[in-house]
Amino acid sequence: MLNGKRIMVVMPAYHAARTIESTWRGLPHDIVDRVLLVDDASHDETAEVARSFGIDVLLHETNRGYGANQKTCYLAALEDGADIIVMLHPDYQYEPRLLTAMAAMIESEVYDMVLGSRIIGGGALRGGMPLWKYIANRGLTAFQNLLLGAKFSEYHSGYRAYSREVLETLNWKNNSDDFVFDNQFLVQGIIAGFRMGEISVPTKYFEDASSINFKRSVRYGFGVLFTSFSGLLKRLGLGRSSLFDKPDNNVK
Repeated sequence: MLNGKRIMVVMPAYHAARTIESTWRGLPHDIVDRVLLVDDASHDETAEVARSFGIDVLLHETNRGYGANQKTCYLAALEDGADIIVMLHPDYQYEPRLLTAMAAMIESEVYDMVLGSRIIGGGALRGGMPLWKYIANRGLTAFQNLLLGAKFSEYHSGYRAYSREVLETLNWKNNSDDFVFDNQFLVQGIIAGFRMGEISVPTKYFEDASSINFKRSVRYGFGVLFTSFSGLLKRLGLGRSSLFDKPDNNVK
């Protein structure tokens, strides 16, 4: 706990058996109350390795997608009674030790959502981010900031902290089951007026770190553009999207 706030780490996982140990050992266990890994039907020993470190595991019998994995994570977090929920990929691409700072930014009630940014500090390329990914990240981010009236360094981080109120308020259950889920969630938070902060997080790209290929990245990019235009129309009062409907069945 952190000043009486229950902290839960959720890890959406797919073929992460080789990196779970490093991620687990980097966590600040003095403040984390529970760690949950949701295995999206991996073909390796992801679930077994996670259990060997005492991590709670939920299994998808079939591969349902990155967004669907997060939906399972967040439903479990709400049912658990967590006050602060941190989503961290178990591939050791992001620095787990910075989780304390991210959770504290929520606990302080200064922010409702916190993003771990690979861009702040200029370390993305030094950490091994492919140049084409970096260029796409910067371009999409600039475009989204323009349409949504925000000033984020990036919209595409897989390291995020949320207050319970965020999960109870946003209509994330109806988001995509694919990779654009993250971007939809963030745009929903912007439109809802939640207070959002960023923290610089070193990134590491290596063979076992998860990453989507060029083809899926292109599809993700088009999803980001569609989500951004939906957010713009909502801001201007010119259109309606189910992304911004009020949820009717969130766990309390």
